[in-house]
Amino acid sequence: MKLSELTPDIGSKHKKKRVGRGPGSGHGGTSGRGTKGQKSRSGGGVRLGFEGGQMPLIRRLPKRGFTGIFKKEYNIVNLRSLEEKFNDNEEVTPSTLKQKGLVNKDLPIKILGSGEITKKLKVKVAGFSKSAREKILKAGGSVEILAK
Repeated sequence: MKLSELTPDIGSKHKKKRVGRGPGSGHGGTSGRGTKGQKSRSGGGVRLGFEGGQMPLIRRLPKRGFTGIFKKEYNIVNLRSLEEKFNDNEEVTPSTLKQKGLVNKDLPIKILGSGEITKKLKVKVAGFSKSAREKILKAGGSVEILAK
């Protein structure tokens, strides 16, 4: 087989339908749109999902899930990251976390207890998980909750 011998599969190529080109074309006159009615007109037709006044499927089906409007979002930082990025007896604040590249959004910061910590750190952020607080205190550090 040579590159010059390749051809498309039979039936995969079609000539473009040229509508409105006279009665001999088979698509003249009404151009395949039928006679009269909303769908035959220019710009006619109904919007996506419209079912002729019947309650549309999207409105008949039950909706799932819920988004609470009072949900508080936090920047999440794990103890594992604090262990890697900070030295012993260092102070951890939102500004130092931003400098070290652990947070990027302007949201309150919450420390979670994933990982272990051995360094004494003074951590001052908006929130802690129970396990994170226990691990920091056990390592000899201190925790302080800042106003959110």
